[in-house]
Amino acid sequence: MSENKSGMPVAENAPIIPASQSLPEITFRVVILGTFLTVILAAANAYLGLKVGQTVSASIPAAIISMSILRFFRNSNVLENTMVQTMASVGESLISGIAYILPALIILHAWSGFYYWQTVIIALLGGILGVLFTIPLRRALLNDKTLRYPEGVAISNVLKASANNEKTDMKALTYGGIAGSMISLCQIGFQILTDSFDFWVKTSTTVFGFGLGLSPALIAAGYIVGINVAISFFIGIVIGWLIGVPTLTSIIGLPALANAHDMAMDIYRSHIRYVGVGTMLVGALWTLITLIKPISLSIAASFASLTEAKVAGIDAAIRLRTERDIPINYVFWAAILIIVPIFILISNYIVPSNTGVSHAFHLVLCAFSAFYVLIGGFIFCSISAYFAGLIGSSNTPVSGLLVSALLILCLAVLAFFSTIGGIQGHELLGVILGIGSCVILGVAVSISNDTMQDLKVGQVLGATPWKQQVMLVLGVVVSAFVVPPILDLLYNAYGIGGVFPHPGMSKSQMLSAPQAALMATVAQGVYTHNLAWSMIILGAVIAVLCIIVDEVLKKFGTRLPVLAVGLAIYLPMNTTVPVVIGGVLSYIIQLRLTKLYRNRQTVRENKLAVHRHRGLLLACGIVAGASIMGVILAIPFALKQSSDALKIMPAQYAYLAGGLSIAVTFVLCAWIYRVVMREDD
Repeated sequence: MSENKSGMPVAENAPIIPASQSLPEITFRVVILGTFLTVILAAANAYLGLKVGQTVSASIPAAIISMSILRFFRNSNVLENTMVQTMASVGESLISGIAYILPALIILHAWSGFYYWQTVIIALLGGILGVLFTIPLRRALLNDKTLRYPEGVAISNVLKASANNEKTDMKALTYGGIAGSMISLCQIGFQILTDSFDFWVKTSTTVFGFGLGLSPALIAAGYIVGINVAISFFIGIVIGWLIGVPTLTSIIGLPALANAHDMAMDIYRSHIRYVGVGTMLVGALWTLITLIKPISLSIAASFASLTEAKVAGIDAAIRLRTERDIPINYVFWAAILIIVPIFILISNYIVPSNTGVSHAFHLVLCAFSAFYVLIGGFIFCSISAYFAGLIGSSNTPVSGLLVSALLILCLAVLAFFSTIGGIQGHELLGVILGIGSCVILGVAVSISNDTMQDLKVGQVLGATPWKQQVMLVLGVVVSAFVVPPILDLLYNAYGIGGVFPHPGMSKSQMLSAPQAALMATVAQGVYTHNLAWSMIILGAVIAVLCIIVDEVLKKFGTRLPVLAVGLAIYLPMNTTVPVVIGGVLSYIIQLRLTKLYRNRQTVRENKLAVHRHRGLLLACGIVAGASIMGVILAIPFALKQSSDALKIMPAQYAYLAGGLSIAVTFVLCAWIYRVVMREDD
């Protein structure tokens, strides 16, 4: 037993604010602060998502910032913090759902930018669908004792500390933000430093070398994801770049290009990245196979929960405050009715009207895709929500689920075209239909994954579920209207996936949008049959070997995520190397902390938690600061139509940028180490 704030004894698993106690939750200041944080954290993750194909959970930074600000109000309470955190986290999850797929339409030249109203409606429909699907899942999945919800528990601990007036390390978040933004300003804006450094050498038969990534955001992201992902990335780097590029150039010959760097990049674009595609495809399929049982259990639990809610509906007035969702009949009808605007969006605003097929066939394809978004969306959202509890939102392979969803839809559309003589001549229609439909589904999957962590926080703290669900919908609405201009600003400032809106833009600062490029490659490959199949098969073999190793390692309590290996093969080295640096740094710090407190068992866990928490906040601050600076710098870049708009480094001294950046990266890592290891908090 423990005690709540009133001193009354409560059960260990009871929320800190009991169901019998009613506190203000959705207030004016909560909506204002939640809106502000939603926009800021969405902007930060937009840059990171397009740059490296990963986003960093906004929940913990949102919780820290929220409670730091609300402390200035004497009558604020922990449930208001919960509502702010719930709303603010939506921006990050919604941006990831869009950034993982929608840029594929730009890469394919189907769109010339992020069209505002189409993107807004995609975000609104997908986001609301994601929230709706988690409502019948909430009670079943949150009460499943096998699901631990790591981020949700961590966030609730942070907010509990606020409720009990315990000290929290806001300084780490602030200092990290300042450091990340300043380094990013010097790299991207002033160009005194560089965020990448390449060294390639050619011989008579081959080319070999390496690339270094020196982005503070990616180093901090590597610190957050940890050593397992870092090792997986390192293995992918070795396979794709240190072995793959030299071996392939010696077999197929050197490309007829001017220098070693261009030769290596040509081999990467034409061969290596398809090895990564094969690895990720098999990894995604394996993920689905391993989830067959969780899928069936999750769907069964969802319908059991729905039936239970109908039976309990007559007692709605006397049910506990902490168990009240948005009424299930509202959820059911909203999910059914939302298929109408989804169909209108796909048929009128995503798929072009001049498709070369009959109007009736066009409508059949769009109607099938709309139903697929609804039915398939529920299945994949159930998987994603289950994964949130099983391994956490940060570790859920959302992109792997989306590749699988896209493959299934494209194969189904291919079957439809077989009834009219085949897909030939209509390949672009199939690609746009698949990607345009799956981006709605992708937003729903990302939202459902993050939403389950938020609902877990509410369960631990004693929030009212239907109020959290209202805040989630509000977060979707706010994010939907601000995300398109942010994405379009970034596109016009940096270019995306090899597509540049203006001539003469810097390729080194381009946003690679790796998942979106993968989606475009997969969709095209299904319909055109012109993929580099030998490379994809090689990647599939690598994936099988990684899966075998992963199954062995699981018995020893560690993992080799196959999707991470595939992603490292697919991405440029200057994107993956800093993630490895950050992951190794976090491991070194963990080893040092374990050794430091080895003989101090009485304070070991509490002290370790303090250091880990500080390190996480510092890394989140660096990511947020560097990423937000990337968005801020996009404004003058877009206005001047040049990423050199703020450059102050003279051309004759440009060679110094690489050495200076390596030194700054070393100093940054040493600083992170020192701050995290500091005992006098």
